[in-house]
Amino acid sequence: MKTPGDERLTTKDTNPRTLLDLLLEKFPDTPRKRAKEWILAGRVSVAGTVIRKPNQRLPDPSGTLELQGHRLAALVLDKEWRIHPRLSVLYLDPSLAIVNKGAGLLSVPAPITDLSALSILTDFLAGKLRGLGHRTAERRLPAAFRQLEPLPVHRLDQFTTGVLCLAMNPAARAALIEQFSAHTASRQYVAFVDGRPRTPRGTWRHWLRFDDETLRQHISSHPGGADALESITHYEVLHEFTLRPTRHVITKMRFKLETGRTHQIRAQAAHERLPLIGDRTYHPLYHPSKRNRAHVPIACERQALHAEELELAHPVSGQRMKWSAPLPADLQQLERTLLL
Repeated sequence: MKTPGDERLTTKDTNPRTLLDLLLEKFPDTPRKRAKEWILAGRVSVAGTVIRKPNQRLPDPSGTLELQGHRLAALVLDKEWRIHPRLSVLYLDPSLAIVNKGAGLLSVPAPITDLSALSILTDFLAGKLRGLGHRTAERRLPAAFRQLEPLPVHRLDQFTTGVLCLAMNPAARAALIEQFSAHTASRQYVAFVDGRPRTPRGTWRHWLRFDDETLRQHISSHPGGADALESITHYEVLHEFTLRPTRHVITKMRFKLETGRTHQIRAQAAHERLPLIGDRTYHPLYHPSKRNRAHVPIACERQALHAEELELAHPVSGQRMKWSAPLPADLQQLERTLLL
């Protein structure tokens, strides 16, 4: 993830040197190994930007190279930090964490299992987990990060993938939840639906009532009725796929939430006769009770829904920030299959 100043830091210089050499020049009594550990731990910044690559070559920092003590700074990651087979860290600072959640993983612990995005990040911050792969396993969090305790802000369904926000303290959590409640946080999803929408773009407005017994949403015929909440979703068509030889149409769509109800996209799409491919709750052909799978448009192990993008104001600085996650491997494979 690039941050303001990255281009300035990499400007060509007549004699660029590595960050490690520049740090040792400023702190000549420091062992080389310890200086490298400081850099990997995110304690070294140049012109206000934390750099975690000891061998990155830089121009003369002109006095802007700083060694941070125990003060926590944001981790600026050039790639996702994979800490679990189903969870990667996209961004982390003392106020919030942004993660990329995989399919099948709960957002928060539940009676059926304690394993969740929240519990995995908690264990990682506590030092109980290491990053996966050679490069990520070498990374070290500053020790002060171990004092942070992640808290839930919003949720993604168990089998929905993508960008998820967690708070790092109660004050940040309250500020973030307020943004989701006021609809100032922007959430964008990509899905594959069964059918073709009537228009290439538009807005769905329904009143949804969640049934705690069946664990599904129902469209209420009485706006503002008991327990019914207004739900607004904006959509656009990205691509249409025509299956051979049936000429059946599956559509790739992008959804932007104005409200954020449980199962909102899945329930509204099904009501509009565009149920999500693979949805075992709202698409009748994929329901577990169906033994004959011959009429399923295309095989899919889960609902084909991905939280592609999240934008919100930082709970402390107020700066608008945006994160995105590409389609996961299974949905990329689904798209390749549809293109055949």
